[in-house]
Amino acid sequence: MRSNRTSHCLFAMVFSATLFSIALSAQAQTPLASPSPTPQPAATPSLEKQFFKNVLHDQKAIWTSPFHLRGRDARWLAPLGLGTAAFIATDQSTGDEIAESHKQLNASRIVSYAGSGYGVGGVALTFYLLGRAKHDDRARETGLLGAEALINSAIVVTALKEITQRSRPLSGKSRSDFWDGGSSFPSGHSIAAWSLATVIANEYHGRPLVQIAAYGIAGAVSVARFTGEKHYLSDVLVGSAMGYGIGRYVYHAHHRKKSDSGDAEESQGPSRAWPLIAPQYDRHARDYGAALAWSF
Repeated sequence: MRSNRTSHCLFAMVFSATLFSIALSAQAQTPLASPSPTPQPAATPSLEKQFFKNVLHDQKAIWTSPFHLRGRDARWLAPLGLGTAAFIATDQSTGDEIAESHKQLNASRIVSYAGSGYGVGGVALTFYLLGRAKHDDRARETGLLGAEALINSAIVVTALKEITQRSRPLSGKSRSDFWDGGSSFPSGHSIAAWSLATVIANEYHGRPLVQIAAYGIAGAVSVARFTGEKHYLSDVLVGSAMGYGIGRYVYHAHHRKKSDSGDAEESQGPSRAWPLIAPQYDRHARDYGAALAWSF
């Protein structure tokens, strides 16, 4: 199997890089709404009614995305492909290094729960139910698009695991080899965590703290899959990149503009995330100072 190391690297580099083209090329593929000369009497179907139809549309876009690559995509395809190849070439050695330490296993197992089906599914469901209960369109949409991204990620990662069949780090002598009956490539927890985190971060693009929390948790899950000896670094990298791409595609393809009303309100007043500091000066009273306003 070691004699095929070069071909393995080339395969993973090309395969993972082309699938990651979803991230930016999908946004370019998404048709922009053009003004219609006549008003449309029919109301736009809700996201709930379009849910499964949208999933089918997403799958078509995901699997055909390599055919829509453009020359400018090389600026992110090349670094991703080279990084994937470098990780695959060193996966066995880095996996052996992390296996020498066992102190982090319990913490890694706990953090990994956030990327499990129960974890990400529960977050998406919570957003949806709260959105329905409080008539919050953005929270409701976050739950729906988050669930849509998770289903797309699950379909993609299941197919890739069956195709690559890479052995896991603790599988024994043939560890890290492709087409050996394993299920390591790519990381399912990573693709799920990043697909949901990307939807949340895009929905709440006016809330820096929400974005930091979403991406931070997704990143922690990815790292935990490596430190927990469940995956190699290349599995985590590819899973994270694909999750980001799928989440970004789902948001840009199905986002409804009306849920941006909250951001419009925020832009008119002090930021909810950061305080507003304004200087104060009274020349007659010779008073100098500053006023602090913070809207929670």
